[in-house]
Amino acid sequence: MRRAQITRSTAETDIQVLIDLDGTGRYENDTGVGFFDHMLDQLSRHSLIDMAITCKGDTYIDDHHSVEDVGIALGQALADALGDKRGINRYGDCHLAMDDTLIRAALDLSGRPYLVWNVDFPTDKIGTFDTELVREFFQAFSTHGGITLHVDRLHGLNSHHIAEAAFKSVARALRVAVESDPRKADAIPSTKGIL
Repeated sequence: MRRAQITRSTAETDIQVLIDLDGTGRYENDTGVGFFDHMLDQLSRHSLIDMAITCKGDTYIDDHHSVEDVGIALGQALADALGDKRGINRYGDCHLAMDDTLIRAALDLSGRPYLVWNVDFPTDKIGTFDTELVREFFQAFSTHGGITLHVDRLHGLNSHHIAEAAFKSVARALRVAVESDPRKADAIPSTKGIL
């Protein structure tokens, strides 16, 4: 089974992540940051990766450490659950429309982390949530998951829609990339023979 559990404890956060790549999109996310939980729920539901994430963080300072550290732990869990990546599609992409917003995400589970982030927000906050933390999450997730990830905002007026469409678009791309390729179920998807 392609499951992983990660525990990450620092002076700033205490995090538990449990994922199942072959799930149905069930989620139990409690990070102490309401908007972020809503985004993680979208990531789970639209990738069909079951996720149970808890975080006790120093949110009395701000939400930065919690959001970034969850990205680190979730990326580590993804890499662990994928193992040697035998039989996966490896690549995924998605154009996702949400009302005024259109987001394009493309990714490669290459083991070579790289983030290209062309997403601007019209506001600094969504409620009390700092919009700059969306990028911080994806930077941590791509780095520790070994993901080359490109995310572009093609249209968008509403910050909530932009953030949510980004999470959903990455989720849909991730869903394709982690799924089994029935024509190459026993092969590493690289001419190098390793990822």
